Amino acid sequence: MGGVEDEEPATKRMKLSSGELRGLSNGTSLIDPVAGSSRDLMARPLPSAGDDEVVGSKGVIKRVEFVRIIAKALYSLGYKKSGAHLEEESGISVHSAVVNLFMQQVLDGNWNESVNTLHKIRELDEKIIKSASFLILEQKFLELLKEDKLMDALKTLRTEITPLCINGPRVHELSSCLVAPSLLGSRAQDNVRLKSRTKLLEELQELLPPTIMIPERRLEHLVEQALVLQKDACFFHNSVNEQMSLYTDHRCGSEQIPSRTLQILQAHSDEVWFLQFSHNGKYLASSSNDRSAIIWEVDANGALSLKHKLCGHQKPVSSVSWSPDNRQLLTCGVEEAVRRWDVASGECLHVYEKPGLGLVSCGWFPDGKWIFSGVNDKSICMWGLDGKELECWKGQRTLRISDLEITSDGKQVISICRENAILLLDREAKVERWIEEDQTITSFSLSKDNKHLLVNLLNQEIHLWNIQGDVKLVAKYTGHKRSRFVIRSCFGGIDQAFIASGSEDSQVYIWHRLTGELIEALPGHSGAVNCVSWNPVNPHMLASASDDRTIRIWGGLNTQNVKCGGCDGGTLSNSNGVHYSNGKA
Repeated sequence: MGGVEDEEPATKRMKLSSGELRGLSNGTSLIDPVAGSSRDLMARPLPSAGDDEVVGSKGVIKRVEFVRIIAKALYSLGYKKSGAHLEEESGISVHSAVVNLFMQQVLDGNWNESVNTLHKIRELDEKIIKSASFLILEQKFLELLKEDKLMDALKTLRTEITPLCINGPRVHELSSCLVAPSLLGSRAQDNVRLKSRTKLLEELQELLPPTIMIPERRLEHLVEQALVLQKDACFFHNSVNEQMSLYTDHRCGSEQIPSRTLQILQAHSDEVWFLQFSHNGKYLASSSNDRSAIIWEVDANGALSLKHKLCGHQKPVSSVSWSPDNRQLLTCGVEEAVRRWDVASGECLHVYEKPGLGLVSCGWFPDGKWIFSGVNDKSICMWGLDGKELECWKGQRTLRISDLEITSDGKQVISICRENAILLLDREAKVERWIEEDQTITSFSLSKDNKHLLVNLLNQEIHLWNIQGDVKLVAKYTGHKRSRFVIRSCFGGIDQAFIASGSEDSQVYIWHRLTGELIEALPGHSGAVNCVSWNPVNPHMLASASDDRTIRIWGGLNTQNVKCGGCDGGTLSNSNGVHYSNGKA
């Protein structure tokens, strides 16, 4: 369990130096008049926006805004009589009389009248009036074209749209429709498709200030936002089936987190350095200092059994990588070779080597047709499945101890290129970006959505970086122990809401990703925990690999202990045979 002497090859043990629109305002549609547009409602002036009467115990909700949003929600839900009654009883209109008139004119196609009314709406500056007028007149132009009124459409373009002196490129697009009006609404003219008046009103609603036209489904948006904030703030939220109620504040219990040992796998004869669940969650692959890798199968009840033990590497196996379709597995020996295995049979399908050099990492291209590998001459190579080297990026691209990831779109290759830097290589654009740390980087993990990178450092910190656009550090996680060896962490749980990591104090650590709070430190192993992997399909299953030669499978507190035929204390002895690199047992 100790470190390897300095003169030995670099290994995991190497010591490291420092939709559809349901209703518009007041529930309108193309065939329904604007609710609240009767003379009595239109005549009622909108209450002053300066009304400072508030409701709620915190004194932060303005009564006028609250009532208007509730009435708008009633209209949107189809309760038009109730919405109108609320306006009548409260004396608070959803919209002013002039706004109601404007909306009805748009729906009725009274284009010139609606533009005139637009100028009568107070609080609109010239820029908004011009932009809204442009949308209205554009709709007028396109409807005239559809009716084959070419001269009227031309007149609208020349005398009404062009004088606004805005959106020149759009004016040119509209002009092209005059040349070939038959293309209007076709795929060739998708950018100038005629929209419904309902859609036009929705676009105008987004353009005008919310105090004038309340955004559609505003109440639903506020309620959803509150529920999402409660969920994100819940330390233990980790279930797709957890129903959130409006009646009570949302809280989950700690039983949602995999914190109970369900199974102990003991088929490796030496330290277990790496493990990774398959993309479909049906398999777990582990690799060890005993120079083997093992494929474990997860049954319908969540029990793991040994499917294949993969032998043939001449050195310890430092990492594994699953193919996109989960049918093949790559294993990488320490500065040795990469082997590709068939998951169903356990046979070695190919060995990837470079004469005089050793391979240090491996990964798959998203379509499963190519593989990548880091080489101990600091280059990164791309191979065909047949072993033909297709491309090689020379120079300072990787290290002797380095992880390798390829984003799901295949555009970026990610690798540790210096002790304190990670290379983000855009293989198509030939552009390089870097994450630079003040400390030595020991490992990293890529999030499922390719937006974030989890970086383990020598100083016992784990950093979360946003790698979209300009790289940015967004969170830090601390508490675990790391003094000598490579310790790996991972994302996990529903929406990858948690961060898990191994630790040299024999525990598994789990943090809440957003808050950075440490929520679990799981004891059980008797040696350093080198690697963790969270099942991507089952949010309640976590695996950990340790120097104590075991793999622990963790589940929720309410999960029953897994019972396997032929198992004693969680030890699995059923095997389909040992498979060597030539495919022979």
